[in-house]
Amino acid sequence: MARNTTDRHLTVLVHDLLNIADEHTGSSLLSTNQARAEATGHILCEKSRHSREELNEFVMNVRGLSNRLSNLKLKPQLRQVMIVAKLQDKDIIAKTRDFASLLMKRGISVYVQKELAAHPLFNLNGLEGDAKNADTKFHTWSEVALPDPNKLDLVVTLGGDGTVLFVSWLFQQIVPPVVSFGLGSLGFLTEYEWDRREETIDSIDKNGIYLSLRMRFECRVIRAVKDDGEDWMTRDLDDEIRSMVTSHNSTDNLDEYSYDKHYVDATHSILNDLVVDRGTNSTMTTTELYTDFDHLTTVQADGLVIATPSGSTAYSLSAGGSLVHPDIPGILISPICPHTLSFRPVVVPDNTTIRIGVPYDARASAYCSFDGRSRVELTPGDFITVTASRFPFPKVQSEAGSEWYSGLSNTLNWNQRKRQKRFTNI
Repeated sequence: MARNTTDRHLTVLVHDLLNIADEHTGSSLLSTNQARAEATGHILCEKSRHSREELNEFVMNVRGLSNRLSNLKLKPQLRQVMIVAKLQDKDIIAKTRDFASLLMKRGISVYVQKELAAHPLFNLNGLEGDAKNADTKFHTWSEVALPDPNKLDLVVTLGGDGTVLFVSWLFQQIVPPVVSFGLGSLGFLTEYEWDRREETIDSIDKNGIYLSLRMRFECRVIRAVKDDGEDWMTRDLDDEIRSMVTSHNSTDNLDEYSYDKHYVDATHSILNDLVVDRGTNSTMTTTELYTDFDHLTTVQADGLVIATPSGSTAYSLSAGGSLVHPDIPGILISPICPHTLSFRPVVVPDNTTIRIGVPYDARASAYCSFDGRSRVELTPGDFITVTASRFPFPKVQSEAGSEWYSGLSNTLNWNQRKRQKRFTNI
């Protein structure tokens, strides 16, 4: 492609991205964006070599653009809202009904879990009289009959962090904006107070919402094909994984590979973490860990936690992993009770593909779970791939966006201790 053509295409791309960011943030800088885009395209394509100042300027522009795209401001028209409540708490029934009534009185149609709507304490017949007009409807939903996420303006969770993870599990691809009210035992993802529910909904309807686009993982369970009578213990998982990169056509979709001796068994999108562990086995697991197609290490431990930045405050933290801000694009790898003390947690870039496999000569199987759900066994020859999902989790937050920092102290009691006394003369 000619240099001037590349320059023009890159200019158009950068210009469109800047306009998208400004559209969501309420800014109006179209002419300024055109000049910035042309300058960026010129810097990247006009020269084969760049000065340090030009490269620094470009990097800072990309970082600023990334921040604007990952923290968006939207002003949805609240017409349809889905309520997801914690079913294991009987007190939630009355609160769910109260919230549904609050919405319907404002002319907003609601979706409520089928189990809650059928409960005698919910009093569905009395609720229908709260509708503001004929267009205000009451609907029910279940895991096998979810509403179209493209038609939902908002999802409201009533519970704890587990309820938020449940929403992520329900919507494996597109996720509507999620507002979380803390009614559980742990509230790192639930920043809104129940007592201020009316104020919160009215503020959203009037002023709009700020979204934190939380990274999710797309996890694939890859099973080994074992023919009857085959001595599969002589096969080498490392050779089979490495052969995929040589057989893969780089012009194809990078997410798709031809598995000659394996097949994709399941795919899950998760918000917090993937956990591979020894399950009911009395001995430690042996798994092979890859970053892309490079063998990183052999893991001999009780297990391994692969976490998103949002999941860094969960199991990964208990396994010794670092706290990572949700806006940092990284993948956390934390061993669970490793057999070697030198195996420390690491953070890798979010464009890395993680592969965790059970070698054919492993003494026992491993087990894995996805955000604490869908626990499956990994037999020798099976492996998991973990990549950053194309469908982030849009979490509604305050304009300041400082809840993550306050949550360290309020939820985790991070670094809280009695202050030392000052020295005094005696």
